[in-house]
Amino acid sequence: MRGGVGTGAAADSAELRKARGAFFTPRELTRFVADWAVRAPSDCVLEPSCGEAAFLLSVGDRLVHLGQREPSTDQLQGVEIHAKSAANAEALLAGEGFAARLHVGDFFDSSLSPGSFDTVVGNPPYVRYQSFVGEARTRAQEAALAQGVRLTNLASSWAAFVVHATTFLKLGGRLGLVLPAELLSVNYAAPVRRFLLERFAKVKLVLFEARVFPGVLEEVVLLLAEGEGPTDHYELYQARDLKALSRLKPRIWSPRSAEEKWVHGLLAQDGSDAYGTLTSAASFCELVTWGETDLGMVTANNHYFALSNERARELGLKQSDVLQISPPSSRHLRGLTFTEKAWAAMGKAGSAVYLFHPDQKKPSKAALRYISQGERAKVQAAYKCRVRSPWWRVPTVDVADLFVTYMNHDAPRLVANRARVRHLNSIHGLTFRPDLRQLGLDLLPMAMLNSLTLLGGELVGRSYGGGILKLEPKEADRLPVPSPETLSEVGPALRALRPQLARHLRNGELGEVIKQVDRVVLTSHLKVKREELTALRTARQVMFSRRTARTGRATGEQG
Repeated sequence: MRGGVGTGAAADSAELRKARGAFFTPRELTRFVADWAVRAPSDCVLEPSCGEAAFLLSVGDRLVHLGQREPSTDQLQGVEIHAKSAANAEALLAGEGFAARLHVGDFFDSSLSPGSFDTVVGNPPYVRYQSFVGEARTRAQEAALAQGVRLTNLASSWAAFVVHATTFLKLGGRLGLVLPAELLSVNYAAPVRRFLLERFAKVKLVLFEARVFPGVLEEVVLLLAEGEGPTDHYELYQARDLKALSRLKPRIWSPRSAEEKWVHGLLAQDGSDAYGTLTSAASFCELVTWGETDLGMVTANNHYFALSNERARELGLKQSDVLQISPPSSRHLRGLTFTEKAWAAMGKAGSAVYLFHPDQKKPSKAALRYISQGERAKVQAAYKCRVRSPWWRVPTVDVADLFVTYMNHDAPRLVANRARVRHLNSIHGLTFRPDLRQLGLDLLPMAMLNSLTLLGGELVGRSYGGGILKLEPKEADRLPVPSPETLSEVGPALRALRPQLARHLRNGELGEVIKQVDRVVLTSHLKVKREELTALRTARQVMFSRRTARTGRATGEQG
């Protein structure tokens, strides 16, 4: 998100604003940040990427309230890459009686003097890494590196912006920014999280349960940082919405390591303690202990490459022209296993159960005709097709032992691949260590449906717009699951439960499954106390409800 846009909309289209990460910032939010950040009538304030000066307007009001009758151009400064927005900002500020100095250009190329401002406030541009490329990315990464922060190419634009903004603060200055909640959870933000705790004496975070940006699904967090660090903790404030900003209560949380995601701080203390105790014991381990997680096959065009039975017959393709696959998406992977029978039934129902994958040296005549058809439709023009040779030969992955769902509404699932089919990148695959394969196939899909693992999914994954929980392979690797030793010991009890667990899952009764698995794994075997189990379940429900609150969907019973 970024400093507001308004009167320049006619000359500055919504598409252009979105491309450079510009979104309107509500006045209640800018006022709150300005009131926190500006402490004296003489304060000098910078709003980088100022859009149409939504923050500077609130800062001007704050300075006047503190007794500064006519803020100077030294006190109100901004940077804006879009000339029309900068002109509109000057007009808006002038209309309110404020003179300001606005610099048109790239913030990372700015000639502003380091250490010149008491406070930096604003709403950095939010451009995802796929679009944040070329010289813009290089300049941003170099600016972050100058402060000792090395960012990967997966970092969105806001990450370097945060680091670079601190260079313009005076000793003891204050930083007040509106950021994507990715700050708390994504792996690429770990260096930024570490930097903030090293750089500042106090770090405060304000999160919202409801959407605060009209028309934007992304969750946001207010970062309020001040003083000279380091610190070993941050203060967390949670608000229902913008109206609740006036009645915030803090909670102190200290990350166990620099790399730990800050989303852990959302847990109540009893839930955090129970989770930390159990995950640090030998009875649980990370999923990577069991085997290796990999991405699925990337076709670049599922409509062309993923074929139904009927379509394959219509094209006259031979068995040597296709590979059996789990159909695209993961809607069918909500049980414990994906069997040959289930695969065949989906094929009969019209699902895409084959991947077009002809012999590279000797494609059949039917395959050659289909390749020509694809070229006429310009399928080969897609990026992933262009960079492989031949374009119609999708790189394969080995047949996985388990399917790992990674875009989830309710909870992640591990599903045994009894059909022995390959998978597309709509799901992940897990290949067991040879010595753990049979035990894992038999028991892990059931055993992972416990309150601790599902809470872990909320913590190691990330929440996306629409309330979806996403697990990338490295995040799935960190999912806390029962250890091989634990599963060996609870195996008989879990096997006895399999028929009824499978039935509950078919009926969509996930909550009942969680209760029964909790009883076997956590209560009976690990002797988890009732109050600890309640804390885990409550923590998971809180995280789930928070994630789905912005979707408008009912949460339902989660166990």
